[in-house]
Amino acid sequence: MRARGGTRSIQTGCRCLCGPSRKRGADLVGQVRVLGNAGLDFTLQVSRLPERGETLLGRGIGRAPGGKGLNQAVAAARARAGVIFHSAIGKDAQGEEITAALRAEGLAGLLLHHMPNPSDFSLLMVLPDGENSIVTSGSCAAALSVDQAEVFARDCQADDVVILQGNLTQASTLAALAAATASSALTIFNPAPLWWEVGPLLPMCDIVIANRGEAEAMTGLSQPAEAAAALCRIGASTAIVTLGAGGCLSSDCNGTIREYPAPKVHAIDTTGCGDTFCGVFAAGLAMSLGQDDAINLAQSAAALTAQRRGAFTALPSRQELADLIGA
Repeated sequence: MRARGGTRSIQTGCRCLCGPSRKRGADLVGQVRVLGNAGLDFTLQVSRLPERGETLLGRGIGRAPGGKGLNQAVAAARARAGVIFHSAIGKDAQGEEITAALRAEGLAGLLLHHMPNPSDFSLLMVLPDGENSIVTSGSCAAALSVDQAEVFARDCQADDVVILQGNLTQASTLAALAAATASSALTIFNPAPLWWEVGPLLPMCDIVIANRGEAEAMTGLSQPAEAAAALCRIGASTAIVTLGAGGCLSSDCNGTIREYPAPKVHAIDTTGCGDTFCGVFAAGLAMSLGQDDAINLAQSAAALTAQRRGAFTALPSRQELADLIGA
């Protein structure tokens, strides 16, 4: 294995992000390539989650482009990374709305596969403390084929950062990871939503990013540090477990645990914070920042998202991210 921009150390069977970081705001090294879902988000503010069989009144309905793949691609692009985004949408008015929003973001490359399915959407229920529960449809994302996933990864370069999530099928995600790994690109896997076995994919992941609940679901371990270490034992080179207001922690293949406190803010809505973190973290790595600087940058960006309502509408602006990068 080779060292990448001073951030990836040479380890037997391991590609941990170790070593010194470069000055924040350095020239871009590679592109961020995102393969994932794109849809529409419908948001409701609720006093609590409904009971079984209950109809509950919500308020403050919101509508915006969304999907983990879309949000992560936009966050990375606004953090000045050159972003290539591939996704699947329906041949409908919702698909046209999603396309227009993405074209306005100035991505370096955009390929949207038009499926015979309705465009995907998510219902986000936001509680008074800012926490959220999400129900999502995924027929378009699930229809993205292995061949289309391989097309996405075909032009990956060794300095690129590739991000995938759990919305696609296991077969398509596996195909993209395998092709990206063969190109020596740095791979990031954010496995939410968990709807198939992720273990076979972890050996192809340089970095796995999961929240506390997802890490426990994948490992059976409730302690985040233990879960992160277990993800590395299963195959990931580095595991990052996000903890909301508690920041995040990481484990590498040597068993080293690092803790990162989050900025203290008054959270209004945590929807989209994880996507902001993933996208900005990937952009930081594409700038050849070390792990510590990339995580701190990503947490500062996620803190901005937490102070606003929505997901796409709460993503930091280009100027806000430029200020963070230059800080």
